[in-house]
Amino acid sequence: MSSFEQQVAIVTGAASGLGLVIAHKLLNEGAKVGLLDLNEKALHEEFVGNQTQEELIGVDVTDELQVANAMARVAERFGRIDILINCAGITGATNIKSHEVSTENLQKVFNVNFMSSFFTAKAAIPYMLKNNYGRILHIASIAGKEGNAGMLAYSASKAAVIGMTKVQGKEYAETGITVNALAPAVIRTPLVSAMPDEQVKYMTEKIPMKRCGTLEEAANMAAFIVSPENSFTTGFTFDLSGGRATY
Repeated sequence: MSSFEQQVAIVTGAASGLGLVIAHKLLNEGAKVGLLDLNEKALHEEFVGNQTQEELIGVDVTDELQVANAMARVAERFGRIDILINCAGITGATNIKSHEVSTENLQKVFNVNFMSSFFTAKAAIPYMLKNNYGRILHIASIAGKEGNAGMLAYSASKAAVIGMTKVQGKEYAETGITVNALAPAVIRTPLVSAMPDEQVKYMTEKIPMKRCGTLEEAANMAAFIVSPENSFTTGFTFDLSGGRATY
């Protein structure tokens, strides 16, 4: 039997990058998956529209009502929600000092990186509570632990995600729901490719392995974190940093 047969997952940011690879891994291992992304056209280009396993939903994850409606749509379609993986994220403006950061840009980054994860978890947890089971994974970043110079908005928003993970892990520890985060260093995604070369070089040089992580490595770790086998870890931020994070 595949690892995720009979399970229903929701993946945000599913049309590209880490969300895309994770979504395909879950589908390949038997899960039914609600695929959420602002770019609905890209969703239909990346997924075949398998009627038995996929529910493709174009949604602005910074809109609480849209998020709640998307969760309800997946739950109605497949009967339950077992897994939530929050991959939607943006870096915002980078390679700039804090005094140069635009307030508008900072708020946008927080809305996408933090508020969307709050909205999705808020909407998904009641469905999980009904079945006394759930797995939530927030994609954070090594920047949220250590802070990357030139990336105030991104680093602070990911630190907030890590803080939320710790709180939620404690709050639902006795319910069968685990809440964890994953903190990658540099993973070669479209999000990273869009950053200035100087910023990427700064981040990569901090990695003892002297290389970027791969999408497959990240997807494999994410799949374990949300699997039934990972039942005694919650409120924790998993390292995926090539040795950069040692705590």
